[in-house]
Amino acid sequence: MKGRTVVLGDWQGREAAALMVDGRLDDLIVDADAPRPGTIYRARPDRPMKGQGGLFLSTPEGRVFLRQAKGASPRAPLLVQVTGYAEPGKAPPVTTRLALKGRFVVLTPGAPGVNPSRAIRDPDRRAALVALAEGALPGETGLILRSACAAAEDAEIAEELGALADALGQILSDSNKDTALLLEGDGPHALAWRDWVDPAEVERGTGAFERLGVAEAIEALADPTETLTGGARMTVEATRALVAVDVDTGTDTSPAAALKANLAMAQALPRALRLRGLGGQIVVDPAPSPKRDRRQVETALKAALRDDPVQTALLGWTALGHIELQRQRARPPLPL
Repeated sequence: MKGRTVVLGDWQGREAAALMVDGRLDDLIVDADAPRPGTIYRARPDRPMKGQGGLFLSTPEGRVFLRQAKGASPRAPLLVQVTGYAEPGKAPPVTTRLALKGRFVVLTPGAPGVNPSRAIRDPDRRAALVALAEGALPGETGLILRSACAAAEDAEIAEELGALADALGQILSDSNKDTALLLEGDGPHALAWRDWVDPAEVERGTGAFERLGVAEAIEALADPTETLTGGARMTVEATRALVAVDVDTGTDTSPAAALKANLAMAQALPRALRLRGLGGQIVVDPAPSPKRDRRQVETALKAALRDDPVQTALLGWTALGHIELQRQRARPPLPL
């Protein structure tokens, strides 16, 4: 099955969305019980974490954690937004820097300015989009014009901008001081429409995951070991402290086997982490190879991470020859 297909269905009774590229599972979003990223609360400051610069806050759905709490009043309610999923047993992380995200635009209250995506290269189109947005922004609100604007109709962009501006106005004008859920984050189906913007067929309905092979592909993720090109293998296992990735050359016994295995790992790792919903600290134990090969492996890994929708920082190499990464917890761990 060639081309891109977005499959909207459910997995184990939870709303889910899958992206198939040329018949292979490329991305997966499964709903979780935790608050969704993008959820906005009016929260009440609870208990500061002395020495860590953080603050716990109370919401109608439990406690959340604000890392940068400098200047927060112990009594005044705060508007906060969930930024990702927490480790098991920990409070969800939040920020006071709100952002309302749509398919075409992102509203950023308190950060004025219109910023078109660098992927929109046509200068005339960039100028037209800036002119369209400038007259519609409320107050000290900024705007990011996403790459999908390049091929969208102006009326579609204006409609979404108006809807997000209305939602933001209601949130900011609410003078109630009680804790409240003000905006729920997008679920998997809405996220698929919002973020998977390249042309694709859309399949939905009961049994869509089984009919199109998505369920089988998800079940295969229960095996932590993946076969890489050239016969190499990569094993991805989540521990309580970090995600460990082990690379070995497998059946390849050629002199360049280690380098080929590590380059194959670099290409495959973002997808493996994305499909399993893994984030936080990632430690890769590459196949043993000379230090002169490290730059080539780094370059390949950085290129693969650039195309990954989940923000990941490559921190470098350890004294033991491991590769360290820090990955945003943008997806909940896949229940396998």
